[in-house]
Amino acid sequence: MNKKERIDFVIDTLDKIYPEVPIPLRHQDPFTLLIAVLLSAQSTDVRVNQITPKLFKKADNPYDMVKLSVEEIREIIKPVGLSPMKSKGIFGLSKILIEQHNGEVPQDFEALEALPSVGHKTASVVMSQAFGIPAFPVDTHIHRLMYRWNFSNGKSVVQTEKDAKKLFPKALWNKLHLQIIWYGREYSPARGWNLEKDIITKTIGRREVLNDYYQKMSPNQRTQKIN
Repeated sequence: MNKKERIDFVIDTLDKIYPEVPIPLRHQDPFTLLIAVLLSAQSTDVRVNQITPKLFKKADNPYDMVKLSVEEIREIIKPVGLSPMKSKGIFGLSKILIEQHNGEVPQDFEALEALPSVGHKTASVVMSQAFGIPAFPVDTHIHRLMYRWNFSNGKSVVQTEKDAKKLFPKALWNKLHLQIIWYGREYSPARGWNLEKDIITKTIGRREVLNDYYQKMSPNQRTQKIN
């Protein structure tokens, strides 16, 4: 396949597997999504989804959030990890939203990235999933699969995002980045990867990745594959 055919294959395959794609982090509005994404750094969506209901029961808007102390926020979110930094970030950004944005989450990359503990990926998720503005937030799954599929060199998430935006139509970014995340979790994980179930990588994967996979198989596994 040439590059266009490989890109079309990925899009078509993901659309067949995930015609509708859910947002992994539970939320009610842009503010609760922003907080959930911030909490997800170096944690799992499952863990975050277990903690956010407890936090949002006390404060699901910036006005109620600043009524809590940093220590109270930290105690609630402790299970997701990095709680000292995240609690300060949540309190600080809530205060800024009230003081500078009338308590609303801004629909602007620059304004979002100016908030405490909010980086480009978090801002991209909020712009895409809360406001429907085209963005391509790159997480570990997308970074891994863009390399496995030979669409990016794997050097950095910044480069992976640039490559993804060049390759895929802008109209598809918001749905596609979620489809790739779900596919990475279910069919092409970093650990416990079964290439036979990973139809996309098996079909268009980077040659070095495929060779490395087969070299790591035991002689018995290779024999079974051949037979």
